[in-house]
Amino acid sequence: MTETSELTAGKIADRYLAVWSEPDPAARRAAVAALWAPDGVEFVDGGIQFCGHDGLDTRVREAYEQFVATGAYALTSAGDVASHDDIVTFTVQLTTPDGEAAWAARIFLLLGRDGLIREDYQLTVKPLAA
Repeated sequence: MTETSELTAGKIADRYLAVWSEPDPAARRAAVAALWAPDGVEFVDGGIQFCGHDGLDTRVREAYEQFVATGAYALTSAGDVASHDDIVTFTVQLTTPDGEAAWAARIFLLLGRDGLIREDYQLTVKPLAA
């Protein structure tokens, strides 16, 4: 088990948010590798999983292209980062240009001893309107 300070948790949350908004493919891939363990997994509502750096890079790229690159949304934080031992949790939002949170998810990160994300759980708390 790893002790994660609130300062460290905040930095992890900031880096997590930044990777989903990174337009440069090489920088985004490097950011994925710097955040997640090589065998890290993201679990999304509906039982969907994205595994390893390749799977996570594809997931982040597709989300970036669909939501952020279009200019329709920015990925923002709800400002509620918390941690306990090797768990970091916070809420992310897709925010419209006028500042409305159109979608939100609670993120639970389980970190390894090296501080990299081993497991990433994304639980939607405000679905995107159809």
